[in-house]
Amino acid sequence: MDKPIQLLEHTDEATKQMLENVRKRKVKFDNAKKWHYVTIYSMLLFAFLFFSYFYFIIAKQYSYSFFAMFSASVSDAMNLSLLGITAILYGAMNVLRQQKDKKEKEYQELRCEIVNRSKDLWKKEEHWKNRHVDFQVMKKTYDINLYHEKK
Repeated sequence: MDKPIQLLEHTDEATKQMLENVRKRKVKFDNAKKWHYVTIYSMLLFAFLFFSYFYFIIAKQYSYSFFAMFSASVSDAMNLSLLGITAILYGAMNVLRQQKDKKEKEYQELRCEIVNRSKDLWKKEEHWKNRHVDFQVMKKTYDINLYHEKK
């Protein structure tokens, strides 16, 4: 369990474990989001390189005939490599988007469950009155909003 969660005074162990689980899911979601954006920008870079290479090396020289342009583009290894890398990155981008969406859904569901069950998780009157301290720790330390369900 992470140190700031262990130091929460107004929560029991079960609630601390739920807060730790939501923290772990937030980390997984953030990592998936980061890798998704990396593949987006990589795919855009390689698509730009592919179209630039195709235009300046192949299209300008063989613009007189479609078949000559097609033949030159198929026989050029660099052109095919750039096209292949762009296609692979496009597929990876879509797969990582699906993973990111799944991890975001899991994170949001657990976060909303904590928000909805807060009366059960902070049962004692003293804990209920001081739960905002725990919420502030989660917001400041991990950027997890437990005040309400909206993102």
